[in-house]
Amino acid sequence: MVARAVVRFAALLVAAATIAAAPALAQTNDPNLTQTEIDCLNRGTAAADCVDDDTKDGGGEKPGAGPTGAVFLPALIVDLFPNPVGGGQAPLPTPDPRRDPASGALPQPVPPAGATAIQAAAAGGPIVSPTDLVAAEPPRAVIGDFVPDEVLVTVDGDAVQQIAASFGLEVRSQRQSQLLGTTLVRFGIPDGRPVGVVLAQLAADGRTLRREPNHIYALQQAATVVNYAFERIALDSREASGENVRIAVIDTAIDDTNPALSGVIADQFDAMPDVPIEARDHGTSIDGLIAGVGALKGMAPGARIYHARAFEGGKSTMDIILAALDWAAEQDVRIINMSFVGPKNDLLGVACRNARALGIVLVAAAGNNGPKAPYGYPAAFDGVIAVTATDAKDGLMQQANRGAYVFLSAPGVEMVAPSGAGSDVVTGTSFAAAIVTGAIANLLHAAPDRSADWVEKALAATARDLGPKGRDNDFGYGLLDTKAAEAAKE
Repeated sequence: MVARAVVRFAALLVAAATIAAAPALAQTNDPNLTQTEIDCLNRGTAAADCVDDDTKDGGGEKPGAGPTGAVFLPALIVDLFPNPVGGGQAPLPTPDPRRDPASGALPQPVPPAGATAIQAAAAGGPIVSPTDLVAAEPPRAVIGDFVPDEVLVTVDGDAVQQIAASFGLEVRSQRQSQLLGTTLVRFGIPDGRPVGVVLAQLAADGRTLRREPNHIYALQQAATVVNYAFERIALDSREASGENVRIAVIDTAIDDTNPALSGVIADQFDAMPDVPIEARDHGTSIDGLIAGVGALKGMAPGARIYHARAFEGGKSTMDIILAALDWAAEQDVRIINMSFVGPKNDLLGVACRNARALGIVLVAAAGNNGPKAPYGYPAAFDGVIAVTATDAKDGLMQQANRGAYVFLSAPGVEMVAPSGAGSDVVTGTSFAAAIVTGAIANLLHAAPDRSADWVEKALAATARDLGPKGRDNDFGYGLLDTKAAEAAKE
């Protein structure tokens, strides 16, 4: 029995070797094929008189035809930064500078430097030489989820140039960040490697502390169509004052010749000096709603605004925003207003956490991207007061983001505000955030020793409940009630 089993096993080995050595044969059940056509399909015994299918029937291929021995592997697609899927109303569309202006198509993915032809095909596109890539420009407001050829890295010590040389990167900017407590470096990727690949490579280097994409953030101004905010938030316009309260605003440039901003601006900082100023409306409206004077009186006249220009065309990048935040922290401000939204970024989270630890109250727009949109940051970070917008009847703005991070509601629909051209009617969670910032300035003017924690707790405890009972994803704790917050006990 043993000998018979050995003989059978040997026979199987011989048969397997024979099959492996033979050419791969095409399999077909078509009874109409001649022997010559079968031989041509198999190619192993193909004769010179084989005729291509496209000359017989005017084009098209017979099912099953294909090159001998070809192996087709599915492309491996890795998306390290997927766009969260939002239902309902989609986020406001923005142009993508990576798209071809004529066709609207995105360029094919560029494989890592040194990739073989097989690796390039698996990546889903042709091999692209580094010389075919568009050269990077100086710091700019770029549209998209993140700048496609940059990463932000924090580094301890003086290893910046060594890291750049090790990973084939170029140093586009570096500075010591007060809020991050270390050196922040903006590295450029000159050879077209994807951002996710470079971040993965840098993660293995102990000289780098944090590594993030250079995310894009957008101002939260919705389409527009009188200022009723004082009445809705229970703030007496005759007694409203934020005198000597220092407030930082990170936004567009402003028109400081607007009468509503006369004597309001204590200092200005341009975080993107190489980008020409084209728009001043949004920043002017925010500053005016917070502390405007005259006919367009803000919530906290007398407050001192430290204004950082960090947006152009409604867009900015993470490195520019961090520079503005650092400058704001250096001005010893009590409140920072951030009327913009973008992706979650760890560097921004650290900066916000450290600013809060310094006793700064952080106020941010919840976002205008619809009920099922992803969370908006910095509003969704812990310690940041996320503000949504309501109308004159306390109804929620239709475009407002929803979620457990929404903290407070305030007027932000169809309000008159200063603008670069004089005044305008504005709508958006940006402007609701400005209303809350002004209300907080009133609280701090009345009692300068009130802490950021006290402010947050008082606003939550005294908000007028809207929607379902208790805190909810639409209105947060409810509508801001300045009078009740003022009366709140320590």
